[in-house]
Amino acid sequence: MMNFDGLDPGMGEYPPSLHGTLEPGMEPSMDPHLNPSLLQGVELDPEGLAGTGPETVHLMEGMFSELHSVVSEVGVPVTATHFDLQEEMLWMGNHRGHASSFFGPTMGRYSSFQAHSTDDIRQIQSLETGVLFLSKNNLKCHTRGGLVMFDYPMDEGADMHSLLMTDNNMMIMGGLQNYVIEVDLNTVQETQKFTVEVPGLAIMRQTSRFFFCGHTSGKITLRDLRTFKTEHEFDAFSGSLSDFDVHGNLLAACGFSSRGMNGLACDRFLMVYDLRMMRAVTPLQVHVDPLFLRFIPTYTSRLAIISQTGQCQFCEPTGLANMADIFHVNTVGQLLMSFDVSASKQALSFGDSGGCVHLWSDAPEVSFNDYSRETEFALPCLVDTLPQLDWNHDLLPISLIPMPLTSTEALLSDWSAALAAPSPRRAPPVDPEILRTMKTVGFIGYAANPRTRPRNQVPYKIKDVELDYDNYNQVPESPIGRDEEPHLYMVPKKYRKVTIKYSKLGLEDFDFKHYNRTLFAGLEPHIPNAYCNCMIQVLYFLEPIRYLVQNHLCQKEFCLACELGFLFHMLDLSRGDPCQASNFLRAFRTIPEASALGLILADSDEQTGKARLGRLIQSWNRFILTQLHQETQEQEGPQAYRGASSSSLGSSGESVIGKLFGCEVENSSLCRCGKETVRSSLTLLFTMHYPEHNSQEKSIKEYEFSEILKKSICLEQSTQAWCENCEKYQPTVQTRNIRCLPDVLVINCEVNSAKEAEFWKVQAEFAFNKVMQKEAMEPPKPKEPPPMPTEWCLDGEDMCNMEGFPVDTRAEDLRHVWIPPTLKMSISKSQGLEISSWPEAEELTTEEEEEGASLFDLVVTVPHILDARTGGNLIAHIKVGETYHQRKEGVTHQQWYLFNDFLIEPIDKAEAAQFDLSWKVPAILYYARRNYHTKYDLRIKNPIDASVLLTEASLARKQRKSHATFIPLMVSEMPQAGDLVGLDAEFVTLNQEEAELRSDGTKSTIKPSQMSVARITCVRGQGANEGVPFIDDYISTQEQDTLDQSAVQGGHRLPSLPLFCCLHWNGSVSFSASTISSQVVDYLTQYSGIKPGDLDAKISSKHLTTLKSTYLKLRFLIDTGVRLVGHGLQKDFRVINLLVLKDQVVDTVHLFHLPRKRMISLRFLAWYFLELNIQGETHDSIEDARTALQLYRKHLELSRAGGNDEVRKVLKGLYEKGRQQDWKVPDADTGDGQGAAVFPSVMGL
Repeated sequence: MMNFDGLDPGMGEYPPSLHGTLEPGMEPSMDPHLNPSLLQGVELDPEGLAGTGPETVHLMEGMFSELHSVVSEVGVPVTATHFDLQEEMLWMGNHRGHASSFFGPTMGRYSSFQAHSTDDIRQIQSLETGVLFLSKNNLKCHTRGGLVMFDYPMDEGADMHSLLMTDNNMMIMGGLQNYVIEVDLNTVQETQKFTVEVPGLAIMRQTSRFFFCGHTSGKITLRDLRTFKTEHEFDAFSGSLSDFDVHGNLLAACGFSSRGMNGLACDRFLMVYDLRMMRAVTPLQVHVDPLFLRFIPTYTSRLAIISQTGQCQFCEPTGLANMADIFHVNTVGQLLMSFDVSASKQALSFGDSGGCVHLWSDAPEVSFNDYSRETEFALPCLVDTLPQLDWNHDLLPISLIPMPLTSTEALLSDWSAALAAPSPRRAPPVDPEILRTMKTVGFIGYAANPRTRPRNQVPYKIKDVELDYDNYNQVPESPIGRDEEPHLYMVPKKYRKVTIKYSKLGLEDFDFKHYNRTLFAGLEPHIPNAYCNCMIQVLYFLEPIRYLVQNHLCQKEFCLACELGFLFHMLDLSRGDPCQASNFLRAFRTIPEASALGLILADSDEQTGKARLGRLIQSWNRFILTQLHQETQEQEGPQAYRGASSSSLGSSGESVIGKLFGCEVENSSLCRCGKETVRSSLTLLFTMHYPEHNSQEKSIKEYEFSEILKKSICLEQSTQAWCENCEKYQPTVQTRNIRCLPDVLVINCEVNSAKEAEFWKVQAEFAFNKVMQKEAMEPPKPKEPPPMPTEWCLDGEDMCNMEGFPVDTRAEDLRHVWIPPTLKMSISKSQGLEISSWPEAEELTTEEEEEGASLFDLVVTVPHILDARTGGNLIAHIKVGETYHQRKEGVTHQQWYLFNDFLIEPIDKAEAAQFDLSWKVPAILYYARRNYHTKYDLRIKNPIDASVLLTEASLARKQRKSHATFIPLMVSEMPQAGDLVGLDAEFVTLNQEEAELRSDGTKSTIKPSQMSVARITCVRGQGANEGVPFIDDYISTQEQDTLDQSAVQGGHRLPSLPLFCCLHWNGSVSFSASTISSQVVDYLTQYSGIKPGDLDAKISSKHLTTLKSTYLKLRFLIDTGVRLVGHGLQKDFRVINLLVLKDQVVDTVHLFHLPRKRMISLRFLAWYFLELNIQGETHDSIEDARTALQLYRKHLELSRAGGNDEVRKVLKGLYEKGRQQDWKVPDADTGDGQGAAVFPSVMGL
């Protein structure tokens, strides 16, 4: 406790005469907004200080209760409170920018001053020498007595909300803008500026591992302490974030959830995250509406949860909240605006909207810090009192008050620029026509004068001009340009064809998060034949298909099931970043059936929009189901890659595809002579057939969708067919009936002409009119408050029910909807197939289930988007199930999503079934039996084992053992989790880059060059043979493959044969062999070391193998958990089509890199750190992989020697040397052989 004996007891006893006498009724009134009941039990002393009443405060040991309350400024909200970290003081700042401090538990006023002229104080932080006060766009440091130490103004557009002390007098500030500032308090200068996502940061915390940044969007990002880059992200709340705190391995957050049209609602579930596993644990339900929370770690890690109305609850983050642990802050009806906890965890402070500060404690003798320094108090005034002056006297001479005038000090009336508030006239906006026609050269724009106003004249009505300009900016942007008429553009923006804008950095600076805020992975569209991206997503979100293909592995080089399994594995690992299906589409191009069916598009057809995408995707749908059925029939379940025997193509074994989509069909052909022929077959999908419209009828009849679907499945049609009884072609009636129902009903809509589109449009109008009539006949229902959600909702969703859809769907939302969300289907001996619409929320009765009836829910719709500007595109609406949300989001939830390549967005269920035929044409529908996946084995057993690393024969005919460049791993050398492996890859170009030259001379990339991996090298990273390669595969890039199954023997490919196609009477197609070639246009020998002929099996002397074989080796290493070391691995993984977790990648291009500096080449790093001269004439993968390993060892050595400070010092020297050398390695004749002495040669082993 402090000693007050030295203070003058007469301080504060000011005689009334000092203020003069006031006439009655002229006393200063209190704030008119002040509630008179606010000051009950509070006394105001002559200084205007709040004094406690005569009642004695009794505190119960260990329980928090109110110790003192004080009024800082009546009626002005307290926006910030802070316990001083050096002295026994409590600081507060209010809405008018005034700051005050109170000493000790008695809350005696210590100092009071104006920290900012107008803006509110948003955060206070105490330092050794002063106190920081943060406002909207200003940071000030005052001494504890109130003198200004420094003033740091910021941009006028800044909206700062939080500051955080890091180390060594460094501080970062963030707010609702797209950047964070780091300031050195010693020099009061900005040192770094980090870019963050809009809307910016509202709350910041720090531990020894991460910066924790809270966003108003409800997300919490974990950022690197050095680079401020996002390492992890928690999507805590769908509405907004209120507060969060971190202690140990736990992060707790409170916030608001979105309630659709009702706005935001305070969520009584606290989200708790385990920072060891980086995932959410069980949410903590509390009994108050949380606005603030803090950990109070004393004996246990208690949480203090505060509501705005003054309720305070204490509970454990991993336990259950108890109603008995709720306390109330006596705010007298005011709202709490600020909250803080002392460093000793013994005191709590609350600031309310009425200007009061409440101090709570769990002990009568409370100290704010464990060790506080002594506070200096002002000395009493020893100067004789001045004569009394009557301020109310009109003739009082002001000159009686002495004022020293000096030439060095500014007068009090000379306000500094920081305290003034200039309001200049805002410049008028530039004419939109000028912006539209402007050409930019460098940083200067040129445009013709539109002559819309006289020269050098600006209109005076600035506000009207700004309003017009804002309205112009609200016009949606077109994918083509600004020269279109936006009001005529009928296709919504999210449905339009999305394109990637390439820069000098390629894709590194393209913001994919702008298009996809979920954790599901999109697919990139720039690859040839990527029109099928939407159907790949459809197959991925069918749980049995996902498990089937990931358990499948066979010997075929180009197997679509294997490639889908590899692609789905990447989609599983991705956390919102897009993937590309390059390897899958490469295998797809080699399938002869795909080429014969016209599924392989030329680049010109895709770019010009000549392809009929609606018909094309329906053919692709039929093809992929048939192909997967055949490929998985050959080899069911997880099989070893080597030595597995494959059966013939026509195997009769049942596959999962057959169980899932297959439907046994009975086809009957009845001749008029009475001869009936019956055949049974298995069909995987059905095609819609529409009734013929009679030209004599003016209008189209009304049909239910279930009626048309039944007629399409049980098809009956007349056609000419051969009759063995009549021995000639006769008119026959062909009927089709099904014997069983599939688990997933696949429907091709076949809306390929204007007549069929008109039929859909008319039927949708019939259905909509029926709904509107039904709604008009029903009496209006009283409005009821929406029920509370029973499941978690995602960002931007409305209130959800247990199915994941909005609770109330308006009749207006059902326009353009014909297909029902649920169908009831059954097969009976008497009635045959029966189909009817069914209310989505209802279940079948026990009797109906026993009769064989089943409910089928709509889970997929694939429409064709008609857009003359872009040529059209295909998208998918997919109902994503609970298991996918559980894996990605950690919540149990169902939701419809729009998948448009890399654009993914949650949508309403009605939107998924809407088809406005003017721009959105239905192509494919999927109906799934309710709870169908429970009958399937949904366990993934990784089929890739260590046998893929064993010795394999080369495809090259001229390769000899004496030319071996690697030694395969022995059984004793098999990698373990955490082992280091050096990796390097080389590439060749298949298609050159397509670019256009703009009028200003700049180049715009339309389509990047298509690269193909040509060589992959893996080097041992530890052990006796460290540095010795165990994989050095050259990839056969010439895709001249004999695709007849009998032409592949023992892994060797025979010479190519021409393609022969035979069309059978039943519509099936049989093929012989084909030749498909993918020519290399540039070997990039200078950078890859690959020469013409190295990839040709006829003349190559290298160890030549297939891409699939090498891909399996890398997948096994990654699945094992090894750490891959290399230089620039991000591009290598992208071209190889691999996704590797960040924890398993050690990239030397980032290890030796300073923020906002250039990347450094491997050659320069090897010369600077290792004194090696590599990459003299061409690149060599083995040399590059070894060098990357050595550089990683060097980085570890620097880190162990001096930590991060030493590494940063060395990197600064590296960049300085690079600037001196112009980043060029000096020529050295003796340097080329230095690398050979570090590792033993392969032939020497």
